[in-house]
Amino acid sequence: MIDLAHVQKTFGSNTVLRDVSLTIPKGTSMVIIGGSGTGKSVLLKCILGLVTPDAGVISLDGQDVTTADRDAFLARFGMLFQGAALFDSLPVWQNVAFRLLRGSLQRPRAEAREIAIEKLRRVGLKPDVADRLPAELSGGMQKRVGLARAIAAEPEIIFFDEPTTGLDPIMAGVINDLIREIVTEMGATAMTITHDMSSVRAIADNVAMLHDGVIQWTGPVAQMDHSGDPYVDQFISGRATGPIEAVR
Repeated sequence: MIDLAHVQKTFGSNTVLRDVSLTIPKGTSMVIIGGSGTGKSVLLKCILGLVTPDAGVISLDGQDVTTADRDAFLARFGMLFQGAALFDSLPVWQNVAFRLLRGSLQRPRAEAREIAIEKLRRVGLKPDVADRLPAELSGGMQKRVGLARAIAAEPEIIFFDEPTTGLDPIMAGVINDLIREIVTEMGATAMTITHDMSSVRAIADNVAMLHDGVIQWTGPVAQMDHSGDPYVDQFISGRATGPIEAVR
């Protein structure tokens, strides 16, 4: 579904992506792991076309993303942002139905509201939440609203940016379970960027380790603990010593 070949990106003198090649098969869940500042978010933005790579090719279903019609291209994606990123001036249902109220995916307002309430139910929220403002919700509820918004337009591909950031361990587990269930139900292709190993184990089919601008290792999540790769071993064990230098 998504293929990256020798992708490079530099900002001034800072080379973030040196040579990234990665394939994400259709209908699978890929989790990109790596420390803060290793380029995970830049990689995601390159795929979405928000950042233009300096070199390399990114293709979606075999088509170079730089040649795709932008509206049609972006309509295939859903996104759960870090921190939920809800519009604080809009009620919950309008946040969930945001894409359904405008643009090429626009639906009648009443229909968009019905879809929003159904998606809220799918993530475990009652219909009475629909007319509240985001500020009236807990962090875990806001994250669920963000997940409902990500799936509202039935996307083929869903990106999750640090989906459990700021959540307590129990709520993080709930969100991880929801993500896994929903991705499986929808048959969607998923890409998650995180450094939360509990998320990795809960939602990944495959894992890729990004460090120093390249994919150091990639493989099935079942092989992660026995990868034999020193970068992966240090990262998943949380050791301070190893090839990954701790920033002091």
